[in-house]
This record gives sequence, C-alpha cells and structure tokens, in this order.
Amino acid sequence: MAEEHGELEERIIIKDQHTKEIDLVNRDPKHINEDVVKVDFEDVIAEPVGTYSFDGVWKSSYTTFTVSKYWCYRLLSALLGIPLAVLWGFLFALISFCHIWAVVPCIKSYLIEIQCVSRIYSLCIHTFCDPLFEALAKICSNIRVAVRKEP
Repeated sequence: MAEEHGELEERIIIKDQHTKEIDLVNRDPKHINEDVVKVDFEDVIAEPVGTYSFDGVWKSSYTTFTVSKYWCYRLLSALLGIPLAVLWGFLFALISFCHIWAVVPCIKSYLIEIQCVSRIYSLCIHTFCDPLFEALAKICSNIRVAVRKEP
C-alpha cells in the first residue's frame, strides 16, 4: 500500500513538471523581451514641430498602427505559434540531448586522459629538469654582487 502511494505521488510530481500553471497576465516574467519588441506608435512615427498633419489623420494613423500591430501579431501567433513552439522545443531538446550525451562525456573523457598525460609530464619534469636546476642553483649560489659608488 505504501509503495502504491509513493508511486502515485511520483507520477503526480512528474506530471506537474510538464503541466504547471502558466501566468496569463505576466507572460514575460524573466523580461527576456523587455527592450526588443516594445515598439509603440511614438517610437516609429513622429512629426517634428511645424510639420503637423491634420489631427484626424494623426489619430487615425495611431489607431490603425496600434490595431493592425495587435491583430497581425495575434494572427501570426495563431498561425505560426504552435508550429514554431514545436520547432523550438525540438531544437532545445536536440541541444540538451547533444550536451548530455556528447559534450559532457567528451569533456569528462578529456579530463581523465589529460590527467594521465599531466602525471607523465610532471614525472619527466621532476626527473630531468629538477636536477639541472638544482645544479645551476648551486653554481650560481656563490656569485656575489657588490655595488660600489665610484667618485
């Protein structure tokens, strides 16, 4: 009975990861598109002082721009949103797959192999270079430098 209850809780937790509630009000909680697509009428069309159009034209242009941008976005997202979501889901799944099954194992393999090479290199340095540098140090240890000020 306890095992069945544990399995049921595990299935519920796994299901909740894929079917979590989404916020329909704040659709960009991490602000990834804060500066990119925030374009208003004033950011695109502006009339400098002295070259004003008729007020009715200006208001109609504002309304046309705003409504057409809104409905074109909604139409494009309705037509292409789901296919692009599938495409992006596939792409990020592919990237995750490659990272998990290829990149990380290659890096781990490289680190294991380079550790072996590092030990061999270290052994060679200690075997051949240490005695040479110790001999040079003994030769140079008797060198005295005196600084004199000549008149």
